[in-house]
Amino acid sequence: MDATAARYPNWWETAGDFGMDIESFSGAATVATASTIVFAVTMKSWQFIARRFSTSPHFADGINREAAQRFRDELDRITASQWTYLSAALVFVLLFVSAHALRAERIYSGYTDRQLYLLIGLLAVLAGLTVKRLIENQLSRLHVELLRDANIAIGHHLQRIATDFGRVYHDVETSAGVIDHLVVGANGVYAINVFAERPPKHGHVVLDNNVLHFEPGNKTRSVVATGKCTAALEREFRRLLDHRVRVRSVIAVPGWEVHEQAGEEHLVVNNRSLPMLRGWKDQADYLMNEDLESLHGMLGAATGA
Repeated sequence: MDATAARYPNWWETAGDFGMDIESFSGAATVATASTIVFAVTMKSWQFIARRFSTSPHFADGINREAAQRFRDELDRITASQWTYLSAALVFVLLFVSAHALRAERIYSGYTDRQLYLLIGLLAVLAGLTVKRLIENQLSRLHVELLRDANIAIGHHLQRIATDFGRVYHDVETSAGVIDHLVVGANGVYAINVFAERPPKHGHVVLDNNVLHFEPGNKTRSVVATGKCTAALEREFRRLLDHRVRVRSVIAVPGWEVHEQAGEEHLVVNNRSLPMLRGWKDQADYLMNEDLESLHGMLGAATGA
């Protein structure tokens, strides 16, 4: 039995042969984790305070809201969050190495191995949650980048076709949500909402009632929220002008081919067919000059345009 034990020693007895000192590891990890948590909380608090007390831009009256501005702001927020986590990981590594070199195992002298392994398990869970958060941040970043690029592309196309057609506003807030782009002109009001999906080769879109079908892939997106936003904007216009102004809903799917549109409530276009909205008009939707001025004044005050 003694020979067998000598031939096959317990792994925890040989851990030191591989440079694994559980007390030293636990002490260094504790010091590094506690300091990293303090660092991360401080950084997050500073970002929160900076956002709450940020000053308005200089010459705000002359600055127009850009296309996809809210997605640019969201990207800035995600980037700041990613740098906080990555900086915290670097701080942890540096402090762990320093604490290990300074023999931080004295913190846990007298503790049992079971207690120390439990501590390491808790630290591993914390590390896993941090990695999970970083992955979620990166996925959110990729999605917001797609939304930003799609909205910028549609916004720039609108600026080109809006000459002698109407004035373009971006990120128009309503009580039911945000409308990505709004064109207001003598021919009427058009609310353009962007549905951004990464287009595959030969990808096409079909609108069936209030559902967009992206093929291939069988992915669907509801446009019900879009209808609620246009209805909310119509109510705001009615309160301002004391009569109904129709807001036409345009669904933009940049990069996709539009094969079929079922229903008359929405016009589905891509970035190339966007000029079609010039011909989607009805004489009953035309606006008087005084109505146009009132709407421009209201939207200009709301969007800074």
